[in-house]
Amino acid sequence: GGMVPVLPGLYVGGAESGSSPESLAAAGVSAVLTVDAEEPPAVPGVRAMHVRLRDEPGADLLSRLDDCAAFITAARAGGGAALVRCHAGVSRSVAVVTAYLMKTEGLGWEEAYAAVRAAKPEAEWVPRSPPAVAPSPARRRLTPLSSRSRRRVNPGFQGQLKLYEAMGCAVDSTSALYKRYRLQMLTERYPELQDLPREVFAVDPTNICQASNTEVLYRCRKCRRALFRSSSVLSHTEGSGPTAFAHKKITDSARLWGDEREKCTSYFTEPLLCPKCTSKLGSFSWRGEQCSCGRWVTPAFQIHKSRVDEVRTLPVGNFQAAKT
Repeated sequence: GGMVPVLPGLYVGGAESGSSPESLAAAGVSAVLTVDAEEPPAVPGVRAMHVRLRDEPGADLLSRLDDCAAFITAARAGGGAALVRCHAGVSRSVAVVTAYLMKTEGLGWEEAYAAVRAAKPEAEWVPRSPPAVAPSPARRRLTPLSSRSRRRVNPGFQGQLKLYEAMGCAVDSTSALYKRYRLQMLTERYPELQDLPREVFAVDPTNICQASNTEVLYRCRKCRRALFRSSSVLSHTEGSGPTAFAHKKITDSARLWGDEREKCTSYFTEPLLCPKCTSKLGSFSWRGEQCSCGRWVTPAFQIHKSRVDEVRTLPVGNFQAAKT
């Protein structure tokens, strides 16, 4: 857990590495970023930032990476050094510093992690196979400290760093990648759809005064109520087609895909509700659903294309044309 340099003006370490004002002053550290479940005592004369986060596969570090990078950058720009620390100094702090190198040095996540590991060899990724069921708080409290100290970088953070790289090392809350990630983070906390925070639902298009000409509007085919816009559609990589349904013993591919039919017969969207009618538009499953293209999408808010109509804005005048 000792404090080690990664770049000029950037250190990574464990909980004890930032507790001594003398050692911080000797290293020129003017700012300490702590990523831990508990906020540490303040050190006089040192700027501090605390990210409350447990070292668990389901912990959302991604959403705070830009804030962490800004804090580190400000400290280094002011002529001082920044220390990033967590409890053991091998998981949360290492993930944050890896993300910082990705953002500021233009490195991929593997290159950035290799640079951090060169400075701190004990920071190893564990194989990415988190337990199916997270240990209970009581189980965590009973885990011997010697066992916990052998853990390395949380495998959940590996996936988050890959996603951070895919988003261009900036947390874009409008990105389909981020929206899907946010839903995955909520699956265990909110097992019932009606309990979801309102901000994760698709924006009601009837509350938008004016939309971009490039946006497509989707209406319920039965009651014609506007349901969602194309910005709420969460795209997915096309699946392997009929071979993905081999377990269902469907041998005639024409039953799945006709020569002229679309491979994806559904939209996968942010959570939404039709407030006007009781028409069944699709299905919802936290465990996921299989698209007609063969791709498994998790979680799945699936809207059948046959139940909605597209409305596109024409480039001339204010007329609209519906694609049915």
